[in-house]
Amino acid sequence: MVNIICPSRYKINRPLIKKNLINLFEKKGLPWQTTLNIVFIGKNKMKKLATNYKKEPVALPILSFPYNQAEDKLIGEIFICYPQAVLLAAERNKKVDEMINYLINHGFENLFK
Repeated sequence: MVNIICPSRYKINRPLIKKNLINLFEKKGLPWQTTLNIVFIGKNKMKKLATNYKKEPVALPILSFPYNQAEDKLIGEIFICYPQAVLLAAERNKKVDEMINYLINHGFENLFK
């Protein structure tokens, strides 16, 4: 199960994200009873998270937080800074949806490191 938490001001393609995550879950052999939270946030919130957890006072594009899978069905949370995703997409000449999926893939892999 995937929970996508996103303010209405950020335009995301939920079906595309879920399709991408289905592929990621299947590759890892994860049952759909496990839960992953994808949270879209702004620059200020990301800067606070990065400062608190990574000691980097900048708005990172993505942060992943893995949880103990044995105790809970929640495998982790992925925080994506939507404004940073838009900037990265522009810099790399990609669509915003493509960049969001790239960031989700990166964050998903970091959950299992």
